[in-house]
Amino acid sequence: MLAKTLFRTPDISQHLRLGSILLLPREKTRVNMEVFVARSRLTLILSLLALLSLSFRSSSSLPSSPSELQILTAERRIDLASHIIRVVLTLKVQNDGASPASNVLLAFPPPQVKHLALIQAAEITGKKKKKAVHPLDVKPSDHTDGPNGAKFFSISLRNPLTSGGSVSVEVSYILTQSLEPFPVEISQSEPQLVLYRDSSSILSPYAIKQQTTVIRTPSTKVESFTRVEPSSQIRTELKYGPYVDQSPYSFTPILIHFENNNPFAVVEELVREIEISHWGNLQITEHYTLVHNGAKHKGGFSRVEYQSRPSISGVSSFKHLVAKLPPRVHSVYYRDNIGNISTSHLRTSYSKSELEIEPRYPLLGGWKATFVIGYGLPLQDFLFESNDGKRYLNFTFGCPIAETVVNKITNKVVLPEGSKNPSAVVPFSVDNRAETKYTYLDIVGRPVVVLEKENVVPEHNSHFQVYYDFHPMFMLAEPLMLTSVFFFLFVAAVAYLHMDISIRK
Repeated sequence: MLAKTLFRTPDISQHLRLGSILLLPREKTRVNMEVFVARSRLTLILSLLALLSLSFRSSSSLPSSPSELQILTAERRIDLASHIIRVVLTLKVQNDGASPASNVLLAFPPPQVKHLALIQAAEITGKKKKKAVHPLDVKPSDHTDGPNGAKFFSISLRNPLTSGGSVSVEVSYILTQSLEPFPVEISQSEPQLVLYRDSSSILSPYAIKQQTTVIRTPSTKVESFTRVEPSSQIRTELKYGPYVDQSPYSFTPILIHFENNNPFAVVEELVREIEISHWGNLQITEHYTLVHNGAKHKGGFSRVEYQSRPSISGVSSFKHLVAKLPPRVHSVYYRDNIGNISTSHLRTSYSKSELEIEPRYPLLGGWKATFVIGYGLPLQDFLFESNDGKRYLNFTFGCPIAETVVNKITNKVVLPEGSKNPSAVVPFSVDNRAETKYTYLDIVGRPVVVLEKENVVPEHNSHFQVYYDFHPMFMLAEPLMLTSVFFFLFVAAVAYLHMDISIRK
């Protein structure tokens, strides 16, 4: 009976433990669901904040959205007269957005960005005689690439463009090594044909209401060109357009095959050393590595044919080069590794000096030549003193030879010994570093300011300045050193003559 009673009356604690065991997973599931929901909400909030921050950064890096602006008229003029391509782009931009726009974007395809040597922009106000040009700042944009890898440059306007307002902007840029010789190799008697690739429509992140492109070739000898209607050829000009209502990023490839016998003069490397002497002279030494970058020469070379038929034989070769030197130049020399080259002519005047040089041998396609040009200049024409007492050199940066492309130029400004705190001011971006040079009678060496730049064109031939501190007492260092040496030699000689070193008494 006791056993039945115990069996029929179960322990309450067992039921409680069983109930707790049964209820605990439900509580865990409910708690886990609440934690999961809370975490999901937190993740969603953080994601929204990240998207808002990203959109804010994008809007701050791109003040004027492409959809807010449109181009009413666009005219592009491309000059293919030489191997340096010069392009002038005239735009009339209108703001259709609600907020003011402070920047205008320019788009370039990747091949052109690679060969872009210089880009400038200006705002045009007034018309005809009252026309005024106001330079604008142009720099690469950090905006993400456009379709097909298009790169952007940003033009900063003088004043923000208000809603409904318009502004006229003129952009000029230069492309180098963008003409492809075709055929790649030619004989001595063949003309030089080249290919130019571009688009009939202007690449832009904005919609263009009306646009026109005019391409000028060096002669009327155009073998072929891509026709995109409406297009026409009038003597040395190819005209594409006018095209209306072009959508953003419109790009229609064109190919122009034409004759260009201008010498493709490319200086692979130019090293210029400018040595300052406070005794009144400025010595310039320029080392050139020159190459003809046009269609490569094939077959033999006949000098008899070259000289007897100059209008047919070697028409794209270098016959002579002209270097524009500063006025009042003196002590000019032109030589190579063999020695002096006598085929040069110097013409001087009060305002300019021109050195006409001829290579030791004709330069046909693919041929190279190395030579050195040196000259002296009066120091007072190039060295000045600033208001704060610093001295500064004012000299030109680029290559003096006309219509040449310099792959790499190095300007070395050698300052007098004892100069301190050198600094350079250049109107465009360059690589700057410092060196030390030792010459005759130097003790601590002369500071050297080195300025380097790649892809240089004639438009880079502008002035730059190198500032430095110099105490006039350092000018007496070398004369005192020489005087001391001669004095001690004289004293030693006198002492030797009056000294009795004999062993007899």
